[in-house]
Amino acid sequence: MNNPNFFKSILLLFVLGILTLAGCSDKKSYLSMTEPRRVEILVLGHESEHHNSEKLMMYLGTPLFQKGINLTYTTDPNDLNAEKLNNYDGLMIYANHDEITSEQESALKDYVEGGKALIPIHSASFCFRNSDWFVETVGGQFSRHGTGDFTAEIVDPSHPIMEGIEEFETWDETYVHTSVNPDMHILMERVDEEGREPYTWTREQGKGRVFYTAYGHDERTWKKDQFQQIVANGILWAVGDKVQELLAAYEIPQTEFRDAEIPNYERRDPAPRFQLPLSPEESQKLVQVPVGFELELFASEPMIINPIAMTWDERGRLFVIETTDYPNEVRKEGGNDKIKILEDTDGDGKADKVTVFADNLNIPTSITPVNGGMLISMAPDFVFLKDTDGDDVADVREVVMTGWGKSDTHAGPSNLKYGFDNKIWGVLGYSGFNGEVSGQQFNFGQGVYRFDPNGENLEYLGNTSNNTWGLGFTEDFETFISTANGQHSVYFSMANKYVRRPIYQGSANTVHGIDSHYDMPHLTPFLRQVDWHGSYTAAAGHNFYTARDFPKEYWNRIAFVAEPTGRILHNAIINAEGSGFTEKNGFNILASSDEWFSPVHAEVGPDGALWVADWYNFIIQHNPTPRGFENGEGNAYINPLRDAKHGRIYRLVYKGAKEAERFDLQDKDNGELIAALNSDNMFWRMTAQRLIVENQMQDLLPELYQLISNQEVDEIGLSPAAVHALWALKGLGALDGSNREAEMVVEKALRHPSASVRKNALRVLPNSPDALKAILASDLLKDDDAHTRKQAFLTIAEMPFSEDAAKALVPLAEDQTNAEDNYLPQAMFAAVLSHPTEFSKREISMASSSNADEEVSLADRISRSLISEQYPLDQRNSILFPPDVAGKEIDLRMIISKGDNPLAGVLVAQGNNSNGYSLYIYQDALHFAIVQNDRQTIISSQKNLPEDQFVINASLKEDGSMSLSINGNEIGTAKVSGLFEEELSPKSVRVGRNDSRNVVGKYEGDWWFAGRLNNKSTLSLTKPGVELSSEESSAEATITANGTSMIKLSVIPHEMKFDKAEFTVKAGSQVTIDFENPDFMQHNLVIGQKGSMDAIGNAADELARNPRGAEQNYVPEIPEVIVATALVDPEGRESLVFTAPTEPGEYPFVCTVPGHWRIMNGIMKVE
Repeated sequence: MNNPNFFKSILLLFVLGILTLAGCSDKKSYLSMTEPRRVEILVLGHESEHHNSEKLMMYLGTPLFQKGINLTYTTDPNDLNAEKLNNYDGLMIYANHDEITSEQESALKDYVEGGKALIPIHSASFCFRNSDWFVETVGGQFSRHGTGDFTAEIVDPSHPIMEGIEEFETWDETYVHTSVNPDMHILMERVDEEGREPYTWTREQGKGRVFYTAYGHDERTWKKDQFQQIVANGILWAVGDKVQELLAAYEIPQTEFRDAEIPNYERRDPAPRFQLPLSPEESQKLVQVPVGFELELFASEPMIINPIAMTWDERGRLFVIETTDYPNEVRKEGGNDKIKILEDTDGDGKADKVTVFADNLNIPTSITPVNGGMLISMAPDFVFLKDTDGDDVADVREVVMTGWGKSDTHAGPSNLKYGFDNKIWGVLGYSGFNGEVSGQQFNFGQGVYRFDPNGENLEYLGNTSNNTWGLGFTEDFETFISTANGQHSVYFSMANKYVRRPIYQGSANTVHGIDSHYDMPHLTPFLRQVDWHGSYTAAAGHNFYTARDFPKEYWNRIAFVAEPTGRILHNAIINAEGSGFTEKNGFNILASSDEWFSPVHAEVGPDGALWVADWYNFIIQHNPTPRGFENGEGNAYINPLRDAKHGRIYRLVYKGAKEAERFDLQDKDNGELIAALNSDNMFWRMTAQRLIVENQMQDLLPELYQLISNQEVDEIGLSPAAVHALWALKGLGALDGSNREAEMVVEKALRHPSASVRKNALRVLPNSPDALKAILASDLLKDDDAHTRKQAFLTIAEMPFSEDAAKALVPLAEDQTNAEDNYLPQAMFAAVLSHPTEFSKREISMASSSNADEEVSLADRISRSLISEQYPLDQRNSILFPPDVAGKEIDLRMIISKGDNPLAGVLVAQGNNSNGYSLYIYQDALHFAIVQNDRQTIISSQKNLPEDQFVINASLKEDGSMSLSINGNEIGTAKVSGLFEEELSPKSVRVGRNDSRNVVGKYEGDWWFAGRLNNKSTLSLTKPGVELSSEESSAEATITANGTSMIKLSVIPHEMKFDKAEFTVKAGSQVTIDFENPDFMQHNLVIGQKGSMDAIGNAADELARNPRGAEQNYVPEIPEVIVATALVDPEGRESLVFTAPTEPGEYPFVCTVPGHWRIMNGIMKVE
């Protein structure tokens, strides 16, 4: 294969995990020399853009895997030790490591001379220059090079390595070697005017074999079929005859294809063909598994079909959701879907008993055990199922919550989990939630939420950037999410309530992308993705390895992210960074070239193994609908190739694992529950905690105290049993103020040697003066562990006011470590809001500060944030935590322009007809109303509002003076009694709409604003007597233009195209583009300078690889961009108002969401 576009989309696809994850933590070799198997090669690269091993190795992955060669990647020379090396048939080196230690050299020497293969490529001949043995073994050392196009001559065509190889021309570095070992067999020579230079050769070193080629500076050579073939042949020769025999006996399945109507999203030539399904045994042979692991089949069709989610009960039995209705068989009543209990009754590792726990379901998407039964998400409802008569069939079916959207079946609720805090957590896609829970109305979209197990007290915790289907907890209760598109690893830093007032220069986001790489490692050469090509576009799950059977490198550190379009299960390595985390590409723990292999759920089971639900389906893509296809009821395109006959459940087990400790907690025996809390598997610990709380087992309090007081810390610094015991205390109500002994146990835990215990002790403490004193006395605000420090700030934010707390916070703002952290400034400001007195003393000096943004200290940021609050006024996104305006000056800044109809309606309103304020347009005039104690005062404009976009400023000051201006020109003033004295009711800030029950002003009805409200409009609240310079107040938003141009622009649903290929505007005119997104994925609209299409597109491709790209709405920050919208969600809309360029010509408009711009573009003609 020689397809550069394909190869560019692969990032070290074959690498299932860096070597430290490869599972060789003991001295035993798991490399069989008797059983048929694949060839296992360890690849030593380096972290460098020069000779970019991570990038270049991608060109070898698929062709070598198809020949039966597995490659595992590392950049760490410390992996050159006997324990690691002995689990591989050979070592390939493509790197620039200057030195090798004596221990590493000794291990490598024993390895090669003992009979294993060494495959140095290109720059490897300049590695380990301090080792004479290595230079001699390679056969030469790089000396110098030029560059150019050349063709090396084959000098021994009869050698097995040269079988099928033809001479080929390529651009490469023209290596010249020194210290050439005459004991070599030359296969190819580079010939020039200086003579003949050995370029590819073999050697024998002891019992081992060496294959070297000087080819390989960059992709111009690596993408060549002949280079890939030479390397493959070289590996197979070097590993020796015995390994070749084992490979030959392995019988790799040959997939069969036939023609079919398959969406050709990437417009490949030739078009994709339909692969016939494989048996489970055949499919397993096309899955790469790390050395030392084994993939075992637990169940398959017809026992299970289309498994979408799974969990286990307190007996350790597997419950699986089987959904053949997904994605398009949407029903109001009944359904074809089931929940099955799969059991292994004879201990052979395979399911042999099936019980249908519940049937007649319609597209359930997740399941979690609770209250003796199972809670499932099945939009529009969450349903509780329970067996009450012991036959394992649910005879209770109760709706505990309703309101979950079902407009798109792959964008609904998923990943329900019982959390440490004894609540049920879940995530949601853009189908959203609109319903009433516990007397409160909720309306939110994609994000993360939690609620009580009985369905009460719903809390929306944070919003995600796009469709979302992944959630996972670490063993110390940190929370992570995966979104489907482009952000496969996301950190939930804190709940929304802590950012109800963002710190100055801060962000209201609580969910942050931490993924480090755009590219998705994969093995199949036949990716079918509509966007995010070669990246994550169907990421699902973020469960961590939370047992102790796998090697230590996995423990509480590796999250498993399924990506069925790539046929992979990804290793996301999560490392702490300050009070947050970063993700590192750990490549894959499973990857397949079978086009049906579709992992959708991976989780550690009761046995410590990793359980994997394989949807096993050729068609994974949900939408958009390809040309020539129709859309179904679940908003997925209709395709007869969608399968409803297959499904598999696998267990990935580590061969070196000890026998797992198993429990059966059905009888809720006290001793068993405490033993389970001490288990090294989080599944059993969480199950025991849940049962203790659900059954309110108060008699276990003494044992829980002992677990919390135990000062032992495990190998990775955790005390897991203590963490669960803390939350069990919380769930038992022992920390509600009625049990001082329990509180004292937790207060003592604030000094526990494990940060995991200190952090969670902070979380469970009651909001009491005693608890606050204990926190301050324990000095956790200065804890060495930044995550614990962050939690200390957040916990103090919940506490009643304390002058001691206020004083303790001040010096911490001067700590540069806190100031430079991604999350600590917001956490500290949340604490200061509850204890503001000391920072409030600084506010006058802060008001006159002229520091540039980057120079403002954390202390000054906090002081400024206390003085002034600013809230965006956006019709699409309501203010989640409405502000209290009592005792504060009000400044409204609204940027508006006309729509299709005359301007009319409520711009903004808060409060009611007794106390409140509003800004509205009525009968062609602008009105600013203040109502205080039933007395109404209104400033009104004339009826000649501007035709172009204009800025409105309205304010209420300390002395009661009101003012209203348009484009800086005063319209009028008035006087009221003063500022509002009490919090307004209702508290919600109504943007672009009225509430007929709470009219503020002289108008009637539920009155929506007819016009365009710019999303840069703001509400500012300031403490009286302070003048703050504001960059917002000086921003230019008015437009004086030469006429107007009105454009309606939409997206063609399911086709990833704008509905206009071009439109025309007048030079220098005010342009208003009403952009609507009826599609079912996010889009944006970017207008660029003439001839800038490629520049913007290429910048967008780079931005896609930036973890912060979503925060920039994927809009490149380059001068070629004239104007752009934010990301517009499905069914969303936004208006762009700007002045057209004065120079006529063709200006491109594009969508820069990753993977879109090459298809989704057009021309704005300026005349």
